[in-house]
Amino acid sequence: MILHVDMDAFFASVEQLDQPELRGKCVIVGRSQRGVVTAASYEARKFGVHSAMPVFQARRACPCGIFVPPRIARYREVSGRIMALLATFSPLVEKVSIDEAFMDISGCQRLFGPPEVMARTLKARVRSEVGLACSVGIAPCKFLAKIASDLQKPDGLTLIAPDEMDAFIARLPIEKVPGVGKTTAPVLRKLGVRFLGDVNRLPEKALTGKLGAFGRRLIRLAGGLDDSPVTPTGAAHSVSTETTLATDTRDPALLRRHLLRQAEEVAGQLRTLGFRARTVTLRLKHSDFRQVSRQTTLGRPTQSGSTLFSAACTLLDAYELALPVRLVGVGASGLLAEGIPAQLSLFRETDTVPSEWDKADRALDAISAKFGKGSVRRASLVDKSEKEK
Repeated sequence: MILHVDMDAFFASVEQLDQPELRGKCVIVGRSQRGVVTAASYEARKFGVHSAMPVFQARRACPCGIFVPPRIARYREVSGRIMALLATFSPLVEKVSIDEAFMDISGCQRLFGPPEVMARTLKARVRSEVGLACSVGIAPCKFLAKIASDLQKPDGLTLIAPDEMDAFIARLPIEKVPGVGKTTAPVLRKLGVRFLGDVNRLPEKALTGKLGAFGRRLIRLAGGLDDSPVTPTGAAHSVSTETTLATDTRDPALLRRHLLRQAEEVAGQLRTLGFRARTVTLRLKHSDFRQVSRQTTLGRPTQSGSTLFSAACTLLDAYELALPVRLVGVGASGLLAEGIPAQLSLFRETDTVPSEWDKADRALDAISAKFGKGSVRRASLVDKSEKEK
């Protein structure tokens, strides 16, 4: 099964995330009066505003619109966090653009449950750790997964099971098929093709004579045939996780508890991906939504949760909590593949874990893989209510 993850109104949603006063309002990302709209929130879309629309037309269509300049660097930063999160569910993630990706989840069910359960977990984590909504399509092939992700936007989830493919294709409007645009659609309508399933009633020559190679592709898609694989587009540059707290806090003990869980999770991701990290990042968001990050570089690269936790706590202890914290996160970057040797220090390493603990981490990974995530945890991460049972 393939997942297609598509962020909802990504650029505009990031602006609403960073500026809470914009939430629920018509946000339009665009440059000068002579430019075009880069993105529009769903509130603005109700007025007919859409991407690539000239800004002057958007102003006429949506007089209450709030226009903000695009911040590409910020969007790339958030995109990187999302892609790293997706990689915690499957090693096969193909980034299609800054705000969408395919995932091959074959073999992941034992860890995360059936595809629909996995998708709901993924959506919940994107919302809780990044603060944004996404729509997910699930299908046996890429082109159907992409179409499915667009059917119930925003914040949608659509599953096309293998035994539902034929019926779905039979009633799929031909304009929904990737590649069918303003030029191709009229040609197909003249041939009597209103739905993708209608293609199955036409001779191959009728399609290839009008559309060439794309006609042959349509025939394959109408038969539910799309064997294009999910191809990872590159190695991860960082791995991170964040938690928005139920209530704002200045309690270091509570923050450390979250850091411990997050460090363990990031370390598990590193081991799954086959990387060790040189840099550890602590990220905080205060009650006034001001964001702060602190970094430290380790003497040797690691994939140990204990090492990441220790480094994150050191960063936390060195930072003065002037205001309560509403979000806390841990990140690991400066990644090196496990096969690449690291330079040894001349001095005793305080940031490395003995090989026995490294073996223990991998043993715990094996247990989690067999019995499910959360089947084994540190005692300090077990809730008091659980301990009393």
